[in-house]
Amino acid sequence: MSGKKDLDKSTLYEAVKTLVEHPSKHIHLDQQKLFTLFSIAFQYILFRSTKHPGHFIIRIEDPALAEKLAKKAKDDTTRRFLSRLIIPRRLTYGNSTFHLDYFPLATWGTTKDLPKEKIQGAIVVKNTSHNPLIEESDFRHVSGDEQATALFGEHYYLNSLVDIAPTTIMIAFNENYENLEKIQFDFIEDSATRIVDGVQISEDLHFDED
Repeated sequence: MSGKKDLDKSTLYEAVKTLVEHPSKHIHLDQQKLFTLFSIAFQYILFRSTKHPGHFIIRIEDPALAEKLAKKAKDDTTRRFLSRLIIPRRLTYGNSTFHLDYFPLATWGTTKDLPKEKIQGAIVVKNTSHNPLIEESDFRHVSGDEQATALFGEHYYLNSLVDIAPTTIMIAFNENYENLEKIQFDFIEDSATRIVDGVQISEDLHFDED
């Protein structure tokens, strides 16, 4: 069932088209609309999976945030896909496989040994108390992983993927990341939309849990 405040398809087309055509493939989405940005990023990765089959990693700060995104993402396809992904944490869609892990290194069991040459993209989503649209109390606090920080630096949850994935999308409000290109969508502020051809938002999902 579609949410009452879902993105209309023309807006979603345009946003995904922006990511597809942008010259930088390591991107930071830093606006306040977390659920909107996740829908855009996921639809971009889903579209990419049909053109560049392989492994795709969705790394979310913690399980509570994953549940929130599965309920409140701004399109039905993204909500249904993430809802199905949360429990097995691995789903096959077409010729690609999607993996879910979280920021703590201990959750990387299904992703750390993937062949690097077959990883085709990643989304990283950070909850932050700087975001006024998300109540901090909605999420379970997860402490930092000292081992991962020592291995990869301060932003280990991101840097470990940027080093191996040909495209990464970081979603975080009021944060700065080196070597990422910030992209902002005008429609988030003024609701301007237009229909863009060339990118189709997936409606029929066919995936396996093996």
